[in-house]
Amino acid sequence: MLSLPLLLQEAHAAYEPILPAWILLLPLIGAVVNGVGAFNWRGNKAIPSIVGPAAVIGAFAIVVVNFLAMRAAAPHDPAIVSLWTWMSAGDLRIGVDLQFDQLSMLMLLVVTGVSSVIHVYSVGYMREDPGYSRYFAYLNLFVFFMLILVLGANFAITFVGWEGVGLCSYLLIGFWYENREFASAGKKAFIVNRIGDFGFLVAMFLVFVHFGTLNYETVFAAAPAALAYGGAVVTAITLFLFLGCTGKSAQIPLYVWLPDAMAGPTPVSALIHAATMVTAGVYLVARTSVLFAMAPVSQAVVAAVGAGTALLAATIATQQYDIKKVLAYSTVSQLGYMFVAVGIGAYTAGIFHLMTHAFFKALLFLGSGAVIHAMHHAYHEVHSHEDPNDMRNQGGLRRFMPITFATMWIGTLAISGIFPLAGFFSKDEIIWYTGAYGYGILWGIALVAALLTAGYMTRLMVMTFHGENRTGADAEPHLHEVPAVMWIPLAILAVLSIVGGWVNIPDALPVLPAVHALHDWLHPVFEPARGILEAHGLHDAHSSPIGGGEAMWAGISTVAAAVVIILTFRALVHRTWKPAADSTEPTGLAGVLYNKWYVDELYDRTIVLPLLALWRGCWRIVDAGLIDGSINGLAAGTRAVGWIGSLFQTGRVATYMFYFVTGVLVILATFLL
Repeated sequence: MLSLPLLLQEAHAAYEPILPAWILLLPLIGAVVNGVGAFNWRGNKAIPSIVGPAAVIGAFAIVVVNFLAMRAAAPHDPAIVSLWTWMSAGDLRIGVDLQFDQLSMLMLLVVTGVSSVIHVYSVGYMREDPGYSRYFAYLNLFVFFMLILVLGANFAITFVGWEGVGLCSYLLIGFWYENREFASAGKKAFIVNRIGDFGFLVAMFLVFVHFGTLNYETVFAAAPAALAYGGAVVTAITLFLFLGCTGKSAQIPLYVWLPDAMAGPTPVSALIHAATMVTAGVYLVARTSVLFAMAPVSQAVVAAVGAGTALLAATIATQQYDIKKVLAYSTVSQLGYMFVAVGIGAYTAGIFHLMTHAFFKALLFLGSGAVIHAMHHAYHEVHSHEDPNDMRNQGGLRRFMPITFATMWIGTLAISGIFPLAGFFSKDEIIWYTGAYGYGILWGIALVAALLTAGYMTRLMVMTFHGENRTGADAEPHLHEVPAVMWIPLAILAVLSIVGGWVNIPDALPVLPAVHALHDWLHPVFEPARGILEAHGLHDAHSSPIGGGEAMWAGISTVAAAVVIILTFRALVHRTWKPAADSTEPTGLAGVLYNKWYVDELYDRTIVLPLLALWRGCWRIVDAGLIDGSINGLAAGTRAVGWIGSLFQTGRVATYMFYFVTGVLVILATFLL
């Protein structure tokens, strides 16, 4: 067996993926083992506690080895690993091919690294759940499909992973399927994503029709010559791809499933929101950056939808009381930032924010899970039926949960863009590029959304950890910090939320040395797309409508966020909050935001209810009326004929002779007359 130094030495000259299949196999094996355990050893929680996290941690270890080998070799072209041919028909050949390049490697690190932490956390969070082994089977399977999505070397394999994470999201969101509301949330996520998946399928058909292949490298190499810049074909392909992205990454108009996804266990929310499913859309736009660079209309649509989503979700988050719902709308908003970046062609900035967001959003969700875990146990001890997720029932938890309190404040400052935490570097880079590339309106929207983020996250922290405790005198003695298996992952993510942005420090900042590690790392992947943009006169920073340098605007942004945090904290920290049971529903603009701009109600009125009416009409007219009516009518006619015939079956010979003679006379009369 080769040691790590020998493996790295072999890969130094020309990078060759090391144990590539095992990156996929380990989570799949974990899913199978835990799936079998869900039926055979329900009471034994030791096996899933070991197998579930170990499968993903093992995959992460292999990814780290491959990252070091790739970094040492510094390849410019991707390494393709062909496992087998999946299907071959005429000109179509689809292989189970894995693509290892700088983008997929970064995504592998994020997915397996953050997922490993979430799996370990889940051991403590889900320990008492009767579906413990089934939970880890779903979680491992989720990671398996996300890795397929990331590693796919062609559209078809990516689509397999795309559909796989959709399936697993349905299973995990509706994990507690005995609850009708939770089961409905899983169905909602599944159905809404099918709308987006239709777009992905159409885009694949268009790609195959015009290129005769679905392989990324072949398509991207041929696209500049085969397709006209800004033409109808490339615009159609990219818009249909983006339709798929709006479903997976919860953008307008298909974002409505993600807040309802909070029905699943909190570690599931962390996994979906931080490192896996919702980042798939951003990844797909980045992966197909060559096509989007050739479609200026599609780029504008991506950026505009991203900015609109960022602002819309941020406004809704300001008036939510469910701690997980606040974070859910925060995720929708942050994904909007990522789409703004990839939409304007700042691909590295979008992926940079995807990476840092994975750290602090996983931290915030797992922190909220720690709060809910403590609140649930406290309420359970006193037989209270209050909602542990509602921030109005919390308050003052910093005294009981100091580690969770400290780490969640780190995550809050990071997502708010406070220097020198991770969010400062990635979010401000997006805002800066938006203005520097001449998108003045989008720049203003992004800045407002950033300030709203600082406001609603501070509100979350104040309502949860500061002020008076509102759990009730009976429940308060049962509040305590979560066990080490849960707070150690919080500490790890807190460290990453602090230092995660230091891989990309711009030249303009006078305090820290310039670091271009991430830009240099991703340069080979995005170089073709940048070349197309520059060839058509885009990315001209001289047209910037905002003026000033990056350092100045970074300073203004972080100072503005800090001011919002301080003002929000001072305005709310001494406020008296009523428990949820004693509170009234907000009115006015606050009520509109509390009810999420009534978008779900609008969809119900304009789409869901008319479709239900149509389906009921089809059932009553076509199914029950025509189909069932004709069959039932035929049966009734048959019964009537039988009944009439039965009247002649009396069993009396004299009667039969009478019928016979009468019949003969009728026949004779007919012929004679």
